[in-house]
Amino acid sequence: MDDLYREVILDHYKNPGQKGHLEDSNFAFEDENPLCGDFIHIDIKTDEKGVITDAKFDGHGCAISMASADMLLESLIGKTIDDAKQLNKQDILDLLGIELSPVRLKCALLSLKVTKAAVYELKEASDDLTE
Repeated sequence: MDDLYREVILDHYKNPGQKGHLEDSNFAFEDENPLCGDFIHIDIKTDEKGVITDAKFDGHGCAISMASADMLLESLIGKTIDDAKQLNKQDILDLLGIELSPVRLKCALLSLKVTKAAVYELKEASDDLTE
């Protein structure tokens, strides 16, 4: 089963459907993981009811960080900003479906940290956002 999840992760890394920028986003944020050099910028667009109509990311990093961003943003389309605010570490782990070492966990959670900082309209992100 882990092999299937690894294939899905590699597919999202090599063929990200949510990669790009949104010029007319309602929420945006970017951050990096200084330990490994991963960097992610996220744009989120909503309708008047707060439903996420589009979400894109750009950046660079390892397969886990880029696939995590793509999978997370894909899962948010059609959900509300309030849903995005409720996301936690377990949601990311469930999306990825594999065990991660502590170092890889930081990579996987970068997109969650950036997404939550965006939707809470923070000036600075902290690791507390991924709990």
